[in-house]
Amino acid sequence: MKGLRKDSATWLDADEASAGQRIDNMLCRVLKGVPRQHIYRLLRTGQVRVNSGRVEATYRVQANDRIRIPPVRTARREQPPSGLRSERLESQILFEDDVLLVIDKPAGMAVHGGSGVSRGVIEEMRHSRPRLRFLELVHRLDRDTSGVLLLAKKRSALVALHAAMRDGAVTKCYTLLVLGRAPLRRQELAAPLEKYLLPGGDRRVKVAAGGQSSRTIFEGIRHIGAYTLLQAELLTGRTHQIRVHSAHLGHPIAGDDKYGDFAANRVLAKQGLKRMFLHASRVRVTHPTTAQPIELAAPLPDDLVRFLAGLEADADRRS
Repeated sequence: MKGLRKDSATWLDADEASAGQRIDNMLCRVLKGVPRQHIYRLLRTGQVRVNSGRVEATYRVQANDRIRIPPVRTARREQPPSGLRSERLESQILFEDDVLLVIDKPAGMAVHGGSGVSRGVIEEMRHSRPRLRFLELVHRLDRDTSGVLLLAKKRSALVALHAAMRDGAVTKCYTLLVLGRAPLRRQELAAPLEKYLLPGGDRRVKVAAGGQSSRTIFEGIRHIGAYTLLQAELLTGRTHQIRVHSAHLGHPIAGDDKYGDFAANRVLAKQGLKRMFLHASRVRVTHPTTAQPIELAAPLPDDLVRFLAGLEADADRRS
């Protein structure tokens, strides 16, 4: 990406390495320290121009595009992440080669910066590997969800994996604890999902006839007192899909602060559950370079293992 200053704006000439990247993601990479919301505002108001024209955030950059970026005040340069934070992420790497980087994402860490978060997983990994010319999220996990997270180190790998996801060729399985004694049999739920805004502006998702087609397979692992440990397999990848589908079945996820039972969550918090009990446990995918099938698995985190042990001990005492 080559740039020059003119009339206090920055003009960039997109190169082959940037071709195909969404303009919002490209700007986040170029304008380090600028909140994502501000970047979207620049795009909405037409302050960013591509070949002298306005573009949407979803626009895919083309080689040799001329991109105008207005003067932007960046945040004060951040201190590098603490050694503990950086080392923790490095210790969570499940798999890495020339095109893929797979992390067992800790709960409580956002996958990218924004909404009050200065750095997420992607920013941390870019910071720790400055020589990488390309590093992007293949998919996302909610901040409170732990588990398998895929990152692509080459655009060709990102494109191939996105195509595989659209074709249903990627299997993503989650482990979750829900309220109530849900059926242990394997069952598929097909319930369309629709996004909407709360009066305060927060985004939510609900089951609605006019929503996007959404399918989840649930299968019970075991009952634990008044709760059920389940496995969920995503057949589609909608926002908050497992959380909304679980609640729709009458069995919200333990600790879910958006779609859960708030009174029950308060009780569970006193018992040691400090976050939502949802973990991305396994991903099966065809490697984008070797074409060999690979399975990437993340064990249940220690905090959830300890909570389950306490829950089972309590259930045994009551039985």
